[in-house]
Amino acid sequence: MTYGVTLGIAFASDMVTMYFFYELLTLITVPLVMHTMTREAILAVRRYLYYSIGGAAFALMGMIFVIVYGNTCEFQMGGVFSPVGILRHGDLLLWIYFFSFMGFGVKAAVFPMSSWLPQAGVAPTPVTALLHAVAVVNAGAFAIIRLTYYSFGTDFLRGTWVQTVCMAITMFTIVYGCSRAVKETHIKRRLAWSTVSNLSYIVFGAVIMTPQGLVGALAHFVFHGFMKITSFLCAGAFMHQTGKKYVYEMDGMGRSMKITFGCFAVSALGLMGVPGFAGFISKWNLTAAAVESGNVLAYVGVACLLLSALLTAIYMLSIVSRAFFPSRRETALETAADPSWQMCLPMLVGAAATVVLGIFSAPLIDFFRAISLGTL
Repeated sequence: MTYGVTLGIAFASDMVTMYFFYELLTLITVPLVMHTMTREAILAVRRYLYYSIGGAAFALMGMIFVIVYGNTCEFQMGGVFSPVGILRHGDLLLWIYFFSFMGFGVKAAVFPMSSWLPQAGVAPTPVTALLHAVAVVNAGAFAIIRLTYYSFGTDFLRGTWVQTVCMAITMFTIVYGCSRAVKETHIKRRLAWSTVSNLSYIVFGAVIMTPQGLVGALAHFVFHGFMKITSFLCAGAFMHQTGKKYVYEMDGMGRSMKITFGCFAVSALGLMGVPGFAGFISKWNLTAAAVESGNVLAYVGVACLLLSALLTAIYMLSIVSRAFFPSRRETALETAADPSWQMCLPMLVGAAATVVLGIFSAPLIDFFRAISLGTL
């Protein structure tokens, strides 16, 4: 009887509930990735499963240690460990945090566990948008935020070797993802590598381990979702209307698919961090957090953010320029019309949100700041 009550309490706890639905998300999305049942889809879903199950094992280990050594199974701002527990098991808990970080980092596509994400681009475009902008990858970033701020606590982690290592991995992923995106010619895989980079923006804000860092992480968590899903929807519309899928096949398409590539241009400007668009707000807060933290490695992170912005301009604007300003060597431009209004409407909504959140972001940022200070 006592065991049953204890088990019921455990499954009612915040931590176990988060982990349960985190893993359930993997099982739900597997059929979506393998929807086409092609050889590429089967290989992609295998890698997705191998990475996700392996990461889940490390994440579960972290949850067990938090439950055993923590004061509660509920999330608490500042962490759940007592000073006595930290004194007795501090070194062990740092290692457990690192393993848990890497475990949850699988879904957040942190290097070196990021290759599954571009490979999953073989799924239908709506599924790819779900994986890359809304559900799966954001679940990984959200879990890392919960793990850092609400389970282990930033006062315990800040200034330790594990913060340095996790921040270094995150910074490398930011630059690595952008570099791979510049090289990629397949439109969906290019956007997938962009997602790898932008997810590490969120994780970078989390591992700064300050209230301002959490504000920047949450802001990019929301804003990147709108910007990236818009770009994926535009890419899907292009592929649906033309049957093409490579960047070099987009020459002149912006002239006949004005809505599609106009929305794509808005998402590109947002991802670059141009003022007036949502991406600028989140990147500004991340940069401010890095500078205010006083962490020398975080200053290097600012340089990574700036380099990433440059590389983002290269791989996103090259698409826009091809679409609207094709090479003069092209003798005949492909023509295709914008899709139906049912497909155009979500693109327009995403593009509008990218602009509106860039101009009227103050209420949302204030809300995130209240969360970071523990007043909500």
